[in-house]
Amino acid sequence: MSLSAGTRLGSYEILSPLGAGGMGEVYRAKDSKLGREVAIKVLPDAFSKDPERLARFDQEARLLAALNHPNIAAIHGLEESNGVRFLVLELVPGDTLAERIAQGSIPVDEALTLCRQIAEALEAAHERGIIHRDLKPANVKVTPDGKVKVLDFGLAKAFETDATSGGEDLSQSPTASFRGSGDGVILGTAAYMSPEQARGKPVDKRTDIWSFGCVLYEVLTGKQAFAGETASDTISAILKDEPDWNRLPQTVTAGIRRLLRRCLAKDQRERLHDIADARIEIDESMSASDTGHSPEERAAGVSRPRTWWVALGAAVAGFAVGLTVSLAPNEPVVTDSATPVHFGIDLPLVHGKMMVRNPVISPDGTTIIYNGYSGNDNQIYVRSLSELESRPIAGTEGGVLPFLSPDGRWVGFFAGGKIKKIPLRGGQPLVVCDASQSSPGATWGPDNSILFSTWNSGLKRVSADGGKVEILTTPDEADGEMGHWWPE
Repeated sequence: MSLSAGTRLGSYEILSPLGAGGMGEVYRAKDSKLGREVAIKVLPDAFSKDPERLARFDQEARLLAALNHPNIAAIHGLEESNGVRFLVLELVPGDTLAERIAQGSIPVDEALTLCRQIAEALEAAHERGIIHRDLKPANVKVTPDGKVKVLDFGLAKAFETDATSGGEDLSQSPTASFRGSGDGVILGTAAYMSPEQARGKPVDKRTDIWSFGCVLYEVLTGKQAFAGETASDTISAILKDEPDWNRLPQTVTAGIRRLLRRCLAKDQRERLHDIADARIEIDESMSASDTGHSPEERAAGVSRPRTWWVALGAAVAGFAVGLTVSLAPNEPVVTDSATPVHFGIDLPLVHGKMMVRNPVISPDGTTIIYNGYSGNDNQIYVRSLSELESRPIAGTEGGVLPFLSPDGRWVGFFAGGKIKKIPLRGGQPLVVCDASQSSPGATWGPDNSILFSTWNSGLKRVSADGGKVEILTTPDEADGEMGHWWPE
């Protein structure tokens, strides 16, 4: 149904068309009662004539009307006039994110700022049990002052029906639906569908997280994460292929790269489970970009040498008066503080009855981790420089030789003949690979690989997510080499 300018629907006068898609036609309109402009979405004929779907839609609209968030376009009402059913929506000024991307590349910091607001909108909706199901750049408006408004929240669910007939062409985006195999109907936009959505399987909030990953990738690269000549080709790419990670700008941090991979994990069980974690990761990445590091350093997840010395100075200044430091390896140092400074060698400290060894400072200079030995017991400890006390990290009992991920969020360590990792904030330890507990050191690279060594051997590499161990170097015994140790 196409409406011309001047058409009246109750108290609303149509001013001009705004767009059209599988979920209806949208118009700019004037609300004569309140003297404001709104967006009118006229529902498709097939939808408006189905009493069951209208009842379900009315229920969904009521729920959405109660969802009040600054990054979600509001629904003002569901009305009918002259046999036409339509939604009254907030009129959001500005371009869609799709139009913004088409204008040219978006700087990384701006891209993250926009996507952080999208994550906030999803977080608010998910907390109310509402799933978008059709998140894409065309459903995101960016106002002239840079505020994000997500459109059409929850409408995809209201449009679902087992009675949807087959045969529609999925290329009729922005939104289209067709009969899928198995449990139900495929509904959404091809390039942003999760694998389970493309298969017509039941979906939950993780399908929004997949779509968020697609949007984040596209905002950063200017290209769709999954694309093909036809909708079928696109769905095939979603089910089988990986995005071209090399398209990501060099200034994108290691944390954001990991976030993208977790959002776009094809197996729901391996995918990010909560969009709040994406918001936190973006916050941390944006905070890191404010520290004065160069783009190359931010992308590698490392600090400038001068930042190291500033952090080192702050650490030393924070220790109790009377700290004595000796750079001679294996020579104990007595101190009033349980927290050591790592000078790149094995620096043991004695504090009460505890021997402290293998201290490591975090990349941002705010945290120190170390081994604490007491008799035959040892564990990994952490101390924030903003606090006076250290604390043991639960799950690291028996752990030695700690090392940190480039973003400082994970602690790697050796325990029980394995390399393990555990979130610094707490959680369950995960096994990375087999390794000798007496290994002389490991380091976590910006490419999410762990380099480590074992006595009388060379350097080895393994993905921080686990997998096959790769041998990098072999000692030259003929030249008197005993081993390759302490990778950095």
